[in-house]
Amino acid sequence: MVGVAYYILKVNDYLQIDFNAFDYCLLILSTVIIAAAGNMINDYFDVRADRVNKPQKLVISKYLKKRWAIVIHWFLNLAAVFISILLTIRYHSFLFVFIHLAAMNLLWFYSANFKKKLLIGNIIIASLTSLVPLLAVWYFKVANESAAPFSPYHKETWSTYLDYSFIYFFVICAFFQNLSREISKDIQDVTGDKLIHVFSLPMKIGERKAGLVSVVLLQIPLIIGAVAISQEMISINLISIILLIVSACLNIACFVLYLIRKEFPFDPINTIIKWSMLVGICALFTNTL
Repeated sequence: MVGVAYYILKVNDYLQIDFNAFDYCLLILSTVIIAAAGNMINDYFDVRADRVNKPQKLVISKYLKKRWAIVIHWFLNLAAVFISILLTIRYHSFLFVFIHLAAMNLLWFYSANFKKKLLIGNIIIASLTSLVPLLAVWYFKVANESAAPFSPYHKETWSTYLDYSFIYFFVICAFFQNLSREISKDIQDVTGDKLIHVFSLPMKIGERKAGLVSVVLLQIPLIIGAVAISQEMISINLISIILLIVSACLNIACFVLYLIRKEFPFDPINTIIKWSMLVGICALFTNTL
């Protein structure tokens, strides 16, 4: 979200853009709070599985009682709702409250039920993660585009239209990257997931085939990027192109690793995916140079 704001403000520095840093920081804070609450409720439902999959990272039941996890979860969500109400009042848009409530409920139902369904949980998490940059875009739209009839005499009816094409490209790539990573995590967590009756893709088609699906999904951003750049659908500079190429090479490396090793933990591929994501995020900052 910081990268999106930096990109929009730098690329359009010749325009008068309505941007309140304090309000935007509140939006970032509420997003982080919702993610933290979602992570906590997910750990609450996954205690049995986490004792097997990642005992060294277990917090709930080991350092924090389960009932306190629920209390903190609701406290965090209430704090996020309060911030969304402030933003709704400030910008006269119900969009903030709607998005916050929708995300909270999706994360709850994901942890309680959807994650146990084939691919549904993976798609929900990948969608919510990739929609974070869109939340930043929506902030700029609400702040800069007026729905009132235009009048040259009333400033509140004036609109500033910005080019968000690079952000939309980033969102699409982020979805496939995160979906791939969710599947790779399921491959690592098969043993513990069986204890809580999760029906994941690796359980349905086998870990090897699920791994193939994961690394193939990683190549989709490469195809989308090649088409978008060649057709000039996005505005991008040389430095960012190089970073995207590095990110694509990391994704290809995951595919090569999968092919050359028949049996190995998915940890290396999961780590490479994270680095690929980080390099991709850096392109938001360099595309203004």
